[in-house]
This record gives sequence, structure tokens and C-alpha cells, in this order.
Amino acid sequence: MSVKLGYDGAAMTRTELLTFLRAQPWAVEASVTPDAAPQAAVVGVAVTDALELVFDTLGETRKASNLRQNPRVAFVIGWDHAQTVQYEGVADEPTGDALTALKAVYFARFPDGPARLAWPTLTYFRVRPTWIRYTDFRGAQPVEVVFEFPGEGEA
Repeated sequence: MSVKLGYDGAAMTRTELLTFLRAQPWAVEASVTPDAAPQAAVVGVAVTDALELVFDTLGETRKASNLRQNPRVAFVIGWDHAQTVQYEGVADEPTGDALTALKAVYFARFPDGPARLAWPTLTYFRVRPTWIRYTDFRGAQPVEVVFEFPGEGEA
């Protein structure tokens, strides 16, 4: 991971970014349909220590179909108090021990998550970051910090 300071010279640590992301329960997820049309949805997200996003959805949703065909995805996270994150990454549907570990992270964030396990086509997506930009518009000058993840999260 590399950090590029924004035009204002601001710095933000990975821990500070993780803290911000974990304070945000909702994100707007954007993917692309098979015929290249945009599609967006609000999803509940949990965040791993590796800055991966985890969310659940039904297997027949547009977002699930889109991500199975093209795993590249973008999110907007946080919009209260003039702070936001733009997050780009690559999604997958983990299985086995990886899924078990991700469910633990997700259920810690969303205690109602286990109740959805009975839904017939429920699935979980993990998104590994490729690029993240944090922006804070609260001050006289915007604060912007970009995190890049060269070679990480590639499909």
C-alpha cells in the first residue's frame, strides 16, 4: 500500500482510515451490467483489518450477477459531516475458512446477519481494495489522501 498526500499535504494513517470506514455502516456500491450499463445499490458493509469490505446479498440480485461477470466495483462510503471515501476494488465470493472468517467480521458489525442465513440464495462478497481516496470538506481547504494498493486485489 502506498499513500499519496492530497494537494493540501494532509496525511492520514491506515489506522485512521480503518477507524473512519468502520464507523460507516452503509455504502453505495456501483457495478456494471453485462451490457455496460451502470447499476448502484446501498449495502451494509463491514471492514476487515486488511481494509477489505464484506457485504451480503441475495444471489439473484443485479449486483451479484454483475460482480460475477466483472468483479471490479466502486463504493462511496460516508457522507455525514462532509467526510467521504471513494473506494475501488475487486470482488470475490469466498468459501470455506475465508468465508467463515469474513462472516465473523460481518456479524460483529451486523448482529442481525445470522438471521438472514436461512435465506435460500444468500451469498457474501469480499472486496479487496485497489484504490481509496478519503476526502474531508469540513475545513477552509479540503483534505484529500489517496491510498493505492499496487498489485493487490487484482482479479
